[in-house]
Amino acid sequence: MSNVQHPPLNQASVGLGLRREMLDEFCQHVPPAINFFEVAPENWMTLGGKFARQFRQLTEQHRFFCHGLSLSIGSPEALDTQFIKQVKQFLDSHNIEVYSEHLSYCSGAGHMYDLMPIPFTDEAVTHTARRINQVEDILERPFILENVSFYAAPGAQMSEQAFVNAVLQEADCKLLLDVNNIYVNAINHQYDASAFLAAMPSERIAYLHIAGHYEEAADLMVDTHGADVIDPVWALLQQCYQLHGVHPTLLERDFNIPKTEVLLNEINQIHQYQHAALSGTK
Repeated sequence: MSNVQHPPLNQASVGLGLRREMLDEFCQHVPPAINFFEVAPENWMTLGGKFARQFRQLTEQHRFFCHGLSLSIGSPEALDTQFIKQVKQFLDSHNIEVYSEHLSYCSGAGHMYDLMPIPFTDEAVTHTARRINQVEDILERPFILENVSFYAAPGAQMSEQAFVNAVLQEADCKLLLDVNNIYVNAINHQYDASAFLAAMPSERIAYLHIAGHYEEAADLMVDTHGADVIDPVWALLQQCYQLHGVHPTLLERDFNIPKTEVLLNEINQIHQYQHAALSGTK
């Protein structure tokens, strides 16, 4: 277990999702504009050899968040408690306190390897909240829940906005607010992105995600994390800082990853928006 203690993270902080192909570069030097990294524990828990040594070096030198992919918090199947214990061991080993997951599910009778929308119902609220509390008991950490992009809402009895707020309230947990997901869903499901953003509970926000997406058609956006952030999403991030205050913000880039100096353009743009919000300028 790591005994390294990192200094408190400033609210005006910007992070980057770490990928294996970045290890060699960042083990030599991490640009000061990158204040923290985020990883999916599933992608790193079983690594050995050089990758494991490099990852250990980085977690000892820099702050890390974990953002899970396969917990399947809304699944009708029983929680995989053995998997959650493995995640806890990984978090403990690297002294990582922040753990977030998607408000979705990805398993039933088998694993679907995709994030599926939970039905927006009262029953699902109770079911999901109960499971969140179970996970918190095992991890001995707060559970941070992310609003997700979705493309259909089977069996919905309430809006996405009402469902997200109900789960947060029932589980009494924190929110990972994904700004790009709000924009994508607002286009795909024809609602007002600014109104959804304003309805999110400021006091529950732990940190933010921002990313690019793919425009399949004028009325169909696909959340890919494979492109540059577009102007309407940047504008929504600025609104978020104005409405909810400045929070640590992570740039997600999973595909078509450019060189670090190119990523730093967007990372520095986030810094600029954070500083402007804190200073009251535009």
